[in-house]
Amino acid sequence: MTPPDWLAQGVSMLRPAAKARLGPRSTQERLKATLRHEEEAMSPRLLRQSLKDLKAIVDPMVSEVEGGRRAQAMMDWYAAASPPQRRDLWLLMSERFVADPQHVKKAQAQFAAAVGTPDEAAAEVLYRRATVSPRRRLLQRFSANPDGVRFMVDLRAEMQPHLKADKRLLALDVEMEYMFSTWFDVGFLDLRRITWDSPASLVEKLIKYEAVHDIRSWADVKNRLDSDRRCYGFFHPRLPGEPLIFVEVALMNEIAASITPLLDEAAAPADLARATTAIFYSISNTQTGLKGVSFGDSLIKRVVESLKQEFPHLRHFATLSPIPGLRAWLSKNAPPELLKAWEHADELPEASPERRALLGWAARYLGMELHDGKPLDPVARFHLGNGARVERLNWAADPSAKGIRQSHGLMVNYLYDLKRLDKNRALLAQGKIPIASAIKDLYL
Repeated sequence: MTPPDWLAQGVSMLRPAAKARLGPRSTQERLKATLRHEEEAMSPRLLRQSLKDLKAIVDPMVSEVEGGRRAQAMMDWYAAASPPQRRDLWLLMSERFVADPQHVKKAQAQFAAAVGTPDEAAAEVLYRRATVSPRRRLLQRFSANPDGVRFMVDLRAEMQPHLKADKRLLALDVEMEYMFSTWFDVGFLDLRRITWDSPASLVEKLIKYEAVHDIRSWADVKNRLDSDRRCYGFFHPRLPGEPLIFVEVALMNEIAASITPLLDEAAAPADLARATTAIFYSISNTQTGLKGVSFGDSLIKRVVESLKQEFPHLRHFATLSPIPGLRAWLSKNAPPELLKAWEHADELPEASPERRALLGWAARYLGMELHDGKPLDPVARFHLGNGARVERLNWAADPSAKGIRQSHGLMVNYLYDLKRLDKNRALLAQGKIPIASAIKDLYL
């Protein structure tokens, strides 16, 4: 290439259009570079320094105390960093702390050769150790700090919206989910009842995190903590005062058919001496960073045990649940003429064929629709996976704007029959959704 040609190419590389054609550089390319592209948050020098600081945290030559001090310094830097700088740090943690592929390959071959021999167990141990990434050690060093678990849960929550667009972050996300599943095992969680006498900061968390039926006022939250109500949450010792998930329960003498009386602040409390039924009417996860970590099954079991101790005469445990995916599913599957008639479903007479049709389609959605062997509706997936069955559909049970938008106001009761939980799970595993005869009778 002649000097004029080389000079022309160099100048063209500096033009915005040329840089756009190059596309974003990989992390590896940026670490080897000298200059920063305009769209990059960290310069190559700062990126290399950040990688060096991360590696220093897990340096095998430093003590746990020193490693924790270095992790704290990184946490302090992160708190002041911009969102794009934080994303660069996520990429470093995700891409640069992987298991040595050569060690993994060698250990895998040794394990394969040892299968069926006396050396199989030892080879398996070596293989498992080889596949453990340095990233796990890095996360453990962060967790050693008093605020380390909170830091990582918040970091993963902040990362969630970016996972779909940037698959490079998946390794870090999956590693954190795996570790959180261990750290937040239900054996380490404390079940506490939340009352009106709980610290105001905790009651405020209920208002902040309530995800099913918005809390409108202090009077509203007081009503939900009244004498005929119970509210329980799971707590972790490293996140004091922060419920990971909470459930709101109404004690009644029948299975609830509408959310309106349960949220009526002026309604008189139920007579606890006559209460036979516990209605789980709201279950809310509070930590986006703990996505994929399951608490609900154990929470319901523990709450049922607590309620039975306090009220031995309770016989029935059921939910009054929203059907969040119903209307979207109907819009794709139901006939256009019915969709039009259902626009004002609350005005349909009880005996109208359109009302009967809506109940029939809803029964089919809850009782027949599966995706990858699991119920299509997310709330149904949760409760049926815990061993409940679809018990009853309730017309105009949620007249709120949210209820109309999600399900034309319909709600559903899932029944937790304590003697049939395992049978219901087994049925679901066979691809059959457990339903009551009242649901089957609605099928069109």
